[in-house]
Amino acid sequence: MKKVGALLILLCFLSGCSGASKEIERGMALRSKILKASECSFDAAITADYGDKLYSFSMTCQADPQGNLTFTVTAPETLAGISGRVGSDGGKLTFDDTALQFDLMADGQVTPVSAPWVFLKTLRSGCLTSAGTEDGVLRLSIDDSYADDALHLDIWLDGEDLPARAEILYGGRRILSVGVTNFTTA
Repeated sequence: MKKVGALLILLCFLSGCSGASKEIERGMALRSKILKASECSFDAAITADYGDKLYSFSMTCQADPQGNLTFTVTAPETLAGISGRVGSDGGKLTFDDTALQFDLMADGQVTPVSAPWVFLKTLRSGCLTSAGTEDGVLRLSIDDSYADDALHLDIWLDGEDLPARAEILYGGRRILSVGVTNFTTA
């Protein structure tokens, strides 16, 4: 009987059942920090890749505990000042004589303006599929849902385990890149 017990313990260690990796634990610690926060804010530099054309712009973002995100476009200057809100119930843009129009991406699931919301929503509730170090920084791979057409996000954390950049992929192709700076929770 002791031999069988020892064999089972050995199999657990060899199969990785001994517990979550330190990298996954760090990713889950970030999720916990975001979920406990009364506010989350960051700056986002977004690049949308439509295959034949790239669009880049920057915005400041703030999110509430329910995951609703408000933003203000900061660059380019021709779009600066456009603001809006994105949540699970949709979004709203406000502007003064300037329009911010992007085609839908990923079979209608996302627009470039909603990239920071998708990024934060996925950090809050997505399926963490893997974690590991890459070039000395932590890289998290997270799917935004369990659906067949899920968006896949690769998120790199800085030395303080805060998001530094993210890539949103659909069908194995990167459609959006998000550079993240000044990430804070309160």
